[in-house]
Amino acid sequence: MSSPEPTGLKLAVWDVDGTLVDSRAVIYEAAKSVFDFMGLPTPDYNDVRQIVGLSLAVGLRQLLPLMPPEAIDRAVAGYKEAFQDLHRRPGFQEPLYDGAAECLERLKQDGWLIAMATGKSRRGVDTIIKMHGWADLFDSIHCADDGPGKPHPAMLLEAMRALGCTPAQTIMIGDTAHDMRMAKSAGVYAQGVSWGFHTAAEVLAGGADHVADDFSRLNRQLDLFAETISA
Repeated sequence: MSSPEPTGLKLAVWDVDGTLVDSRAVIYEAAKSVFDFMGLPTPDYNDVRQIVGLSLAVGLRQLLPLMPPEAIDRAVAGYKEAFQDLHRRPGFQEPLYDGAAECLERLKQDGWLIAMATGKSRRGVDTIIKMHGWADLFDSIHCADDGPGKPHPAMLLEAMRALGCTPAQTIMIGDTAHDMRMAKSAGVYAQGVSWGFHTAAEVLAGGADHVADDFSRLNRQLDLFAETISA
């Protein structure tokens, strides 16, 4: 006989870049540094924003499709160094979007489980957690260093396994089509936001069940999702 499903659990899995943290400037600056180092023309922001959320090597291969593997390895190393150089600048900050901190705090107070599913490296995750004082916020953290990256569902599946939740109890919040495809592959609700790297139309094309234009609307969607679980 199979075990009964756990009851009363609500899991919100969050992307970071472009969803909670406004990292548009730093990611583009790091990408420009890599291209300059490799003697290549400055990349268009529109091209760079399309790869955000993917693991770094996959994203750079998409930006540099004609480069051999060893060149991609150099690009990955160069991007990481450029990113860390930017973070070492005095007073550097990757700001949270308006309403992000309040949303996370009230979810915690309302008894939600909170996980992270990000294309960042473990080092990048540690940096952003320290920057925003998130040491005790996330119940489970999954990043590009843990296995297959987005849109593969591995991070979401592992988050649900780690926290004992089912797909019906889980909502994925992200700003890119990559996040939405991951959510659909894992069988969870795909909640998009329109303020990050991909446009609302691109997020919808990735399979989003809904796209919120601000945190006020996102909070209402989270409440509606919680109601479907308790119904």
